[in-house]
Amino acid sequence: MEPSNQTDSQRFILLGLSTVPHLQVLFFVVFFVMYLMTILGNLLLIAAVRISPTLHSPMYFFLTNLSIIDICFSSSIVPVLLRNTISKDTSISLFGCVAQLYISLTLGGTECIILAFMAYDRFAAICRPLHYNTIMSKTLCFSLAGLSWSVGIINSIVQSTLIFQLSFCKCLHINHYLCEGPALIRMSCGDTFLSELVMFITGGIMVLCSFLLTLISYVHIIFNILKIHSSGGRQKAFSTCASHLTVVTLYYGPIIFMYLRPHSNKHTSCSVNSDKVISVLYTTVTPMLNPLIYSMRNKDVKKTLMNYLKRKQRY
Repeated sequence: MEPSNQTDSQRFILLGLSTVPHLQVLFFVVFFVMYLMTILGNLLLIAAVRISPTLHSPMYFFLTNLSIIDICFSSSIVPVLLRNTISKDTSISLFGCVAQLYISLTLGGTECIILAFMAYDRFAAICRPLHYNTIMSKTLCFSLAGLSWSVGIINSIVQSTLIFQLSFCKCLHINHYLCEGPALIRMSCGDTFLSELVMFITGGIMVLCSFLLTLISYVHIIFNILKIHSSGGRQKAFSTCASHLTVVTLYYGPIIFMYLRPHSNKHTSCSVNSDKVISVLYTTVTPMLNPLIYSMRNKDVKKTLMNYLKRKQRY
């Protein structure tokens, strides 16, 4: 096949998760429920932070950023997945594919760095409690959030530009449910070495630096927790980090597996299916679980929501 020129009228065909009718119905119901839980859970978490003065702290500032990212991340992917699951036309325009890839890379990269800064916040709170308010000032928090979004945007521009400069064959079928870098690279009929190399390097620098900052923060946190003599004090200190550690594990694991490994055009159907499963984890499951993990394990958030619901019931 000869490479086709990229034009505005070019459309890609998303093959989705399955072509079996009863599985499509099941997937639609499952992802629809997960999407609703993601939106409602994250909106509730944002509302709790907004209405409670006790939650106006650096940790909840970053948590609000995380919730906004999760809402936008899911909204850029799941509605398209739901439409394609029940529709015969599963095509997506070139502009739509570029937009989806750009948005997902931006939000994914930003979340990766936000999680690292949240680990630094926990380090400051536990290891430097007397200087916490000075260290985690409003200026620093806004600067770190701005840096996270800036790095996410730059990473997305670099990767998206290189991927859409590839030559795609006339049969533009993407064996995936979204326009994702590895899936687009697999369907290219040109030389993908540069795109794969840049994806590996930029993704590697961003993910590994974030992971390293998180790891260093928690090494210091663990050493400081072990110095606490009372078991109650140790448990209280660790409980403030447990939610974040859970989210970090759920997010970094799939991302590292997906982007920090060599990709080849000669993937087997088994490896392609495993890529889809891994993508489901960080595009739909993790955004849904994040607010549940933080609210269920956080007494302040639960107390705020319960008090708000009680006030609503009185009126």
